[in-house]
Amino acid sequence: MASSSLSSLSLPCFSAKTKTLILPSSQFLSPLSSIPQSRRSVSTLRPVSTLRPVSPISAVQLEAQITKNPSKPAPLLPFRVGHGFDLHRLEPDRPLIIGGIDIPHDRGCDAHSDGDVLLHCVVDAILGALGLPDIGQIFPDSDPKWKGAASSVFMREAVKLMHEAGYELGNLDATLILQRPKLSPHKEEIRANLCELLGADPAVVNLKAKTHEKVDSLGENRSIACHTVVLLMRK
Repeated sequence: MASSSLSSLSLPCFSAKTKTLILPSSQFLSPLSSIPQSRRSVSTLRPVSTLRPVSPISAVQLEAQITKNPSKPAPLLPFRVGHGFDLHRLEPDRPLIIGGIDIPHDRGCDAHSDGDVLLHCVVDAILGALGLPDIGQIFPDSDPKWKGAASSVFMREAVKLMHEAGYELGNLDATLILQRPKLSPHKEEIRANLCELLGADPAVVNLKAKTHEKVDSLGENRSIACHTVVLLMRK
């Protein structure tokens, strides 16, 4: 009985010829008969090709535009969350810079700048929280002025953008992934320098280091990676 009733239903369909939505004539739509025809008509749909392209805009820029428009309520965004990820190949006879600290090792990161995987990751997390382009777009490796540049330059710019947008660091959690060398003897020095670059209290900056159990390029000491999550709080 139920399947028979369902099979008798007519469903709305779209006419490609007239570009209109055709409503079914059915006893189940009888309540529409009390509505004037002029109000029941369906507007002609606009072809996709005529839709205006949307210009890219960051979340912070959008928030600022809405805030400036008195006809719209300002969004309540007390915090923002960002995630960063970075990975670099390790090559012989290169310096290994992590968090602005030169770590003794027989390999270092192959990169256009100094290849600091931790600082690059933190910068991307901050930019992501602000709804901005990633580090590769703001500091492209095609620009010779960033050749061999210290990643602290990128960090200071990211922190500046964070403050200009009206936010400060709530807390940060970073995880470095590398098979060698062991970072425990250097972890506090790395963390202290990271706190200084961020202008943050050590209590809100956490740093962890993991091996990759000798799996793939990370576990074979051919690469190094990092994940970072940041919470930004409105001032």
